[in-house]
Amino acid sequence: MDRSSAGISGQYARSDNAYNQPNDHAASSRRGRYRHATVRQWHNLPRSTTGHNEFYHSSGPRSSQYLLHRSVNPAQDFNALIKQETMDSLVSKSDRFNHCYDGRYHGQYANSIKKYTSAAKKPLNRAEQTQLIHLLQNFTVTRSWHWRSLTTTLHSFTSAGVFTPLKPVDKRVKLAQAALLSKLLDAIIFKCNQTPQARDIDALGICNLLWAMAKLVDNGQNQTPELKQAVAALLPHVNAQQKQFIPQGIANLLWAMAKLVDNGQQLTPELKKAVVVLLPHVNGQKDQFTPQHITNLMWAMAKLVDNGQEQTPRLNEAVAALLPQVKVQKDQFIPQHIANLLWAMAKLVENGQEQTPELKEALAALMTHVNAQKDQFIPQHIANLLWAMAKLVDNGQERTPEFNEAVGALLPHVKGQKDQFIPQHNANLLWAMAKLVVNGQERTPGLNEAMAALLPHVEVQKDQFIPQQIAILMWAMAKLVDNGQERTPGLSDAVAALLPHINTQIANFKPQEIANLLWAMAKLVNNGEWTPGLNEAVAALLPHVIAQKDQFIPQHIANLLWAMAKLVDNGQEQTPVSIEAVAALLPHVNAQKAEFKPQEIANLLWAMAKLVDNGQERTPELKEAVATLLPHVNAQKGQFIPQHIANLLWAMAKLVNNGQEQTPGLKEAVAALLPQVKTQKDQFTPQHIANLLWAMAKLVDNGQEKSAELKGTVAVLLPHVNSQKDQFNPQGIANLLWAMAKLVDNGQGKSAELKEAVAVLLHHVNSQKDQFNPQGIANMLWAMAKLGELVELSVVTSTFESLVYRISDNPQFSQQAILMSLWAVMVYCARLSLVSNANKNSLLEKHIDDLFTRLKNTSPASEEDQSIIAMAASWLGRASPVVPHYQTTISKPQADFRAQLQSYIPSLQIEEEKCLNSLPPVDLLLPDHNMVIEIQGPSHYVNGDFNTRNGSTLLKIALLQKSGFEVIEIPVNLLRSQDSMRLCIDQIKARVDIPPQGHGSVSLKSGSADEKYGTAYI
Repeated sequence: MDRSSAGISGQYARSDNAYNQPNDHAASSRRGRYRHATVRQWHNLPRSTTGHNEFYHSSGPRSSQYLLHRSVNPAQDFNALIKQETMDSLVSKSDRFNHCYDGRYHGQYANSIKKYTSAAKKPLNRAEQTQLIHLLQNFTVTRSWHWRSLTTTLHSFTSAGVFTPLKPVDKRVKLAQAALLSKLLDAIIFKCNQTPQARDIDALGICNLLWAMAKLVDNGQNQTPELKQAVAALLPHVNAQQKQFIPQGIANLLWAMAKLVDNGQQLTPELKKAVVVLLPHVNGQKDQFTPQHITNLMWAMAKLVDNGQEQTPRLNEAVAALLPQVKVQKDQFIPQHIANLLWAMAKLVENGQEQTPELKEALAALMTHVNAQKDQFIPQHIANLLWAMAKLVDNGQERTPEFNEAVGALLPHVKGQKDQFIPQHNANLLWAMAKLVVNGQERTPGLNEAMAALLPHVEVQKDQFIPQQIAILMWAMAKLVDNGQERTPGLSDAVAALLPHINTQIANFKPQEIANLLWAMAKLVNNGEWTPGLNEAVAALLPHVIAQKDQFIPQHIANLLWAMAKLVDNGQEQTPVSIEAVAALLPHVNAQKAEFKPQEIANLLWAMAKLVDNGQERTPELKEAVATLLPHVNAQKGQFIPQHIANLLWAMAKLVNNGQEQTPGLKEAVAALLPQVKTQKDQFTPQHIANLLWAMAKLVDNGQEKSAELKGTVAVLLPHVNSQKDQFNPQGIANLLWAMAKLVDNGQGKSAELKEAVAVLLHHVNSQKDQFNPQGIANMLWAMAKLGELVELSVVTSTFESLVYRISDNPQFSQQAILMSLWAVMVYCARLSLVSNANKNSLLEKHIDDLFTRLKNTSPASEEDQSIIAMAASWLGRASPVVPHYQTTISKPQADFRAQLQSYIPSLQIEEEKCLNSLPPVDLLLPDHNMVIEIQGPSHYVNGDFNTRNGSTLLKIALLQKSGFEVIEIPVNLLRSQDSMRLCIDQIKARVDIPPQGHGSVSLKSGSADEKYGTAYI
């Protein structure tokens, strides 16, 4: 997302050494005449620079310092330079020598223009450039010119700004510039391609020309075919003269090639070869480079690598050779050098450079100087520095005290210079702050103030951001909000200001930017930032997901599917285009399956589960994508962090709950993750714990084997429910209670930890009762009812009654939630009715009536739902609107007991599996005695303990009692021998001989009398 390299700082570069133009005599050098000099003088004179309005231009190396040096007069008045007689004199000389003219006087004139701008410390302004260009229409360049004349003319004019496009553009000036430049380039190409090679081509000229061409492009000139051809013609000469280049020449050449490539020059084999031949000379001359050379070289190598240059051993050796020099010369670097060096090192690391001890030492050496020179950094330096530090941290750089101090030193200057940052600075700064926060940077007042200072400028500069910057800004703001940044009006305004520009620039976004934008919008929505215009931006991007589907890398695919799932989960409509976008990406999950990282696997499965849970059709492509990823869960099991594990198990549970077959691959994936839960148990957050227990409950409820591993995993999580009890949000509490009830219902061992976990969660329900959504309320009511006698009635009462009143106030309950709540309220009333001294709550009866009425016009298809409606009608004493079709089974203990009872009391009329008042069938009915006998197997008790009755059992008993039947419960564990069975029959025989004295429940148990539920033990 951060491919926008915060480029290297720019200043206007010019030279002070070239031809003198004293008169019409031939110019001479210090050692010999111009035309015959064989020794060139190379100088390192102070560079004359000044600030100039350039966007991310490199500090141009001083190629002018290669030019032949002679003492110069003070700057001439510009008007003297543009006299017509001056040009007439040049034309006269050119005509006099005709095709033998070597161009020296033209070169001298070009150099005088450069000297004027050097003395003025600024390039030509628009008026000066227009006047000069008008004069230069007769400035004729021919192929007969000598190499020195060509190099001096192009370099001087470029340095002076003669070819720089200035706004507003004057078409006549533009045409004249193009014509003059074309003539110069043609002559240079001709000279370079001469066979045999021209004798006067030298290292000095090669450096000057490539520098000039790089500067031309960097100043806004188009890379015309002619300019590209000129570059291509020069490159072989770099190889031929490689041994002649001095340190400054090497630095300037690599800088120039990097600049050209960064501005669109193709990285051809010839250019790559030129880079490769220079790199050993970086190593060979490493001790001779000045601070500026070191800076330009590091910047150049970083730029080349960022634009596709392979990080060969030679390049790595060149970098390694320079890093110690950074440390040695650390006190000589000016602010611009420091900013550019840190930028370069960050870029190299981003592109795979190993973080060696030497690199870390160089970084550490520079960090202290960031703090020391903090007041001297211009806005571009500040943006580059913070970008670089964020990028380094994101790639594993330790946040040392010096590092933190450097960040802290720069942040106040962001606020102080806020009005001077251009759009790219603002984008990179917000990206950097977001990255730093993501990687653990404390959100100090200084950082918050810096962010707050920048946000209004996003709104002000909204029309100036390019697509890449829009994507960066949206990503940064989403990341900051996701990491706790307050959603201030300034942030909301910044987001709202950018959204329309997504639509207007929609055709220019690259695949990565599309992925980042959708991810950012999903994150913002997930954190409550649903801004007007967001739906339109999403809708505009989705067709481009489809169109560019083949260009997304694995990370993009994962982010896109995650984003679309999040948006849908937060209320975004699943349109035909969004469904098509999902369908377009799914085949690429399969195609790129081997390249997904652990986080991406987790996000993909989570996304597919969310989409399906929100109505996405489980197409063959979606099933195949799921099946493709599952083996990679097993293969990468040791690399998943706690959040991944929680999301993966949640996703698999959701998919299974929505019809995904529990294939061997899915079961293996679940089995592979369970040990990781136990290993990382102390690292799970409250949300993770809730999701994990919910997932395991769902899997078990859908047929997952209740293995010892699964039971052990549940057991290790339960203590963390208690230890983190104060941190669960309402949804977490509801999911946990539901999960524990489901696990118990499916045979998960009853333990002290589970009972304690339920109790501590119920305690927190009352304090958050107003925050539960309808489904959460239904889940909790259902869970408390399902757990039956496991939870003390006194504990259930306060919690239950605080929630049940919210049902009638809320019209948003789904049919399923109403059914769950109705069943739960009946179970709670059943518990109260079975306790002789309990306070009966008549208002609860009203809630049963209200819920039953809300189901009046429904026709549920499932037997379970029909049974709930029938039971509610029975409870209210009404005719059932449905007649459930119950499945009846006669267990062996039931059949044996009936046979024994009939044999002992032959005259006793016994009916089996009889439905009474549309209630679930009873095991045995003694119609003459209005008595029901229930042979209670393990499923009637919490965890099958034959002691703690579950909610279903309690409700059935209470309903039978309300219908006028006496109920006798016989736990099946009392029928294991003939003697115990005979004892039960004797007790029943004694009761049927007694005239009925009322309706109640008798539970035959081994043990002493227990009055808890008014049950008499015979």
